[in-house]
Amino acid sequence: MQALSTLLAFLVALGILVSFHEFGHYFAARCCGVKVLRFALGFGKPLFIFHDRHQTEWVIALLPLGGYVKLLNGRDAEQTISIADQASDFERKPLWQRSLIVAAGPLANFVLALLLLSVIYVSGVPQLPAQLQTPPAVSLAAKAGLSAGDRVIGWRSLGNEENVDDPANAFTSVVSWNALRWYLLDSITAHTGFALQIENARGGKSTVRFLSEQLPEVKPKTDVFRELGLFPLVANSPQWFELQLAPLPAMAYAAERVWLITKVSSRMMLGLVTGSTSLAQIGGPLSIADMAGKSAQVGWQPYLAFLALLSISIGLLNLIPIPMLDGGQLLYDAWELLSGRRLPEALQAVLQKSSFILLTFLMLLALFNDFQRYLSP
Repeated sequence: MQALSTLLAFLVALGILVSFHEFGHYFAARCCGVKVLRFALGFGKPLFIFHDRHQTEWVIALLPLGGYVKLLNGRDAEQTISIADQASDFERKPLWQRSLIVAAGPLANFVLALLLLSVIYVSGVPQLPAQLQTPPAVSLAAKAGLSAGDRVIGWRSLGNEENVDDPANAFTSVVSWNALRWYLLDSITAHTGFALQIENARGGKSTVRFLSEQLPEVKPKTDVFRELGLFPLVANSPQWFELQLAPLPAMAYAAERVWLITKVSSRMMLGLVTGSTSLAQIGGPLSIADMAGKSAQVGWQPYLAFLALLSISIGLLNLIPIPMLDGGQLLYDAWELLSGRRLPEALQAVLQKSSFILLTFLMLLALFNDFQRYLSP
């Protein structure tokens, strides 16, 4: 039964995320006057086909592992474009419209994350206060004099020239441990110092600085929070509270979350190139299904939060400048903008084949990691 619920949660998650991504392409194409030939969810044998009044073929296919939008495209050798349809040809549109259509898919993923998080904050979500437990003796927090029961009420980033005591440098209010966690991850991955405004058990306030040279390096198998020594106080019935916001403040708060998560996730992805992020952290469909199932079992809010995080990841992945991804096409567009001419089709074909090999390797690596996590004895 649990396996069935996990599979269902995975399929629902994949359907929502893929649908929203492809609808971004579809919506932008329609706004720019480009004819959409097919909107497909899944691959393989069609299970459902519908033709709308715009002559777009809507397809739900057997294998729900992705989707695509097929546009009227003069560069497609398999398409024959009539004179009447030339005005709705993707290739005849201005560069900015073609780029907008390509970028609209990843952008839709960020919009979806914003909407999902907004729903969570409007409905009210239980939060753990940013109250600290006793830090490990050798940690930065212990050396800074923090102790159990101290509460973080403010955070701010430190630049090289900034003075934390300057009233103009205001602290950002920390409403919960979850909020503090993302602020800390932002500073650590950017290797930027930060200051915390602390309120102790007696109500006294102080400021603690963590300079950039003191921060731990993000390395494979390294617990940066343990080196910092900052953990939430979870013993003795923690004082949970409900964070519930009006629609507009909820959207503003959600937008800040999306921006923070995007920055942290981008740096972690870049770490795969620099070596600071382990390749073992790449997850495939089994990892996604496992997390989808577990979050759905906890409740609908954790499930939506998981969808939001995954939607941001999909948006970022598609913006990587690799041919076969949206980012690769945007890279071609950047070349056209700077050079005034398009990249030769022969060179594009070579790049497509190279990127196919790279993406195949990454998918196999993700599957291997999944097998190591879930199927190895």
